[in-house]
This record gives sequence, structure tokens and C-alpha cells, in this order.
Amino acid sequence: MVQILEFEREIFALETQVHELVSMSHMYDSVGDITHEIAKLKKKLRRMKHDVYSNLKGWDKTLVARHPDRPYSLDYLKLAFKDFFELHGDRHGGYGPSIVAGLARFDGRSVMVVGQQKGRDTEEKIRRNFGMSQPAGYRKALRLMKLAEKYNIPVINFIDTPGAYPGIDAEEKGQSEAIATNMFSIIQLKVPIICVVIGEGGSGGALAIGVGDHIMMLEHSVYSVISPEGCASILWGDKSKITQAADALCITANDLLKFKVIDEIVHEPLGGAHRNHKQAAISLKKALRKNLDRLIQIPTDELIQLRQKKFREIGKVIEEGA
Repeated sequence: MVQILEFEREIFALETQVHELVSMSHMYDSVGDITHEIAKLKKKLRRMKHDVYSNLKGWDKTLVARHPDRPYSLDYLKLAFKDFFELHGDRHGGYGPSIVAGLARFDGRSVMVVGQQKGRDTEEKIRRNFGMSQPAGYRKALRLMKLAEKYNIPVINFIDTPGAYPGIDAEEKGQSEAIATNMFSIIQLKVPIICVVIGEGGSGGALAIGVGDHIMMLEHSVYSVISPEGCASILWGDKSKITQAADALCITANDLLKFKVIDEIVHEPLGGAHRNHKQAAISLKKALRKNLDRLIQIPTDELIQLRQKKFREIGKVIEEGA
């Protein structure tokens, strides 16, 4: 069953009307020629989608980023890559099913892809821990990125997680250490790294694979230090203030591009990536190809220096009159 978001109700109502008219025109000759009316409604529908989706605020963007039909890492691997071969384990006894990773072919070039995977049905969501990784997942990701470095293979990371798993067992196994080690190590890798926020980029769970030379966000994804629900609870002690919290956090792609936290916005199909997986993958593939071709031309020493400089400057504040 398709999940309809509150701000999409008028869009779905108009879509239903268009589908019914199209069906009637095919089934009943007595209806006459209504192609002109159908064309007018389709034009109105496109305009409505554009107006709605170009004016979404923080919380509505969060709802789109969390949409259950939105393409996940494995969907993009299927649509934009070839010959994906998944690799498993962190070599410390852990499996890390919340993160899928392995070698693939992209435009005839070998790449290492690391992606966070939430899961579709209930069984898979539980198995993948809803995309919230244990330390083993982050250690697996780092192991494979270092393997890519050994063979001079570029790395592409897909970020889509509410955050790192906050359970006691994860903390006992070194959750914060695993995330910190990843960030420290990845920033020194001697291969190009592209990171893409495809859905939710939640806190340290996202940063654990979010260090790279070029950071992209899909148009309706979000990237934040904490969820709007968590922020509302901490700042106001009231979860009902999630809309206010989402706006205060500045979690949208447009906000983060303005603050230079990310480098590029990848536009989604009209109505969001959940409406057209194939078109979303085509847009993403174009952006990946352009930036990968650019990054592999940069000498290794310069690449690392630019990456370190990039992250040192995020959040720099220049006081007025200074």
C-alpha cells in the first residue's frame, strides 16, 4: 500500500482523477474524445507537484527522506552499478548487516561501494536494525575502504541512517570508538571518496562513513546532528515541537549547501525519488560520473590535503568586526 504524506493528499487526489479519466477513455467509446481534458489535468498535476515539492520545509523534507518507498543503497546498486559483489565481516567476529559493502563496476571502472541499508519489510528491518549500525558495521566499512586503498580503487559511500545504534550492547562493544576511528582513518585514505546522503543522514552514524572529498545530498534528503524528535525533546521537553526543531536544525540540502557542509545537491524526479527509482538513479549516476572523473585526476597528496582542509573549515565562524 502506498503511503501518502499529508502534503501529498491533493496530489494523489488529482492523480486518481487523471487515472480514472484515462481508463474511461480506453474502456468506453461513448465518453468521446477527452484527451484535451486529460492533458489539462496532467499539466495542472505537474504544476502542483512542482509547487508543493519546491517549498517543503525541514519536517516535511524529513518525512520524504524517511518515506518507506524511497530507494535505498541496494536499489541504487542495482540501478546504477554492475557486478556488485558483497563482502562481509569486520574480521573481529562481527557481521554488521546494517551496512552493505563490496566491489562493483561503475562505467567500466572498479569501485568500492559502502551503503547503509534500512530494510523494506519487517523481517529485513529487524535484521538490518532499521539502518542503525552496531560497531561491527563501521569496522567492516573501514576494513573495505582500506582494501580499496590497497588496490587504488575509488570509494562511494551511501548514507541513510537515523543514527548509530544507541543500545547498551553497542556501547559495550565500542560504538563511539568505532565511529571516531573511522573518521580519523578515512580522512587519510589515499583514494578518492564520494559520499552521498540518499535519505537520512543521522548524527555520528552518518559521519562514520560521511568523510569524503565530495559530499552530495539528494534533493529531499536530510542531514542532521540529531533527529527533530530528539531535538524537540531536549530543547523544549516537548516532542510535538518537531516542526520547529526541524527548522532550527537547518537539515535540508539547501541549508547545508549554503553553510558549505555539502558540495552538491542531486535533483530528484518531480515528486521525490520514491516516485521514480529509475530516474533518481540516472540523476545520481550522472553526478557520480562527473565527480569521480574529476577526483581521480587529483594527485594523492593534494587529494588528502584538500579533504583535510575541507573538514577543518566546516563550521568556521567569522565574527563581525574581527
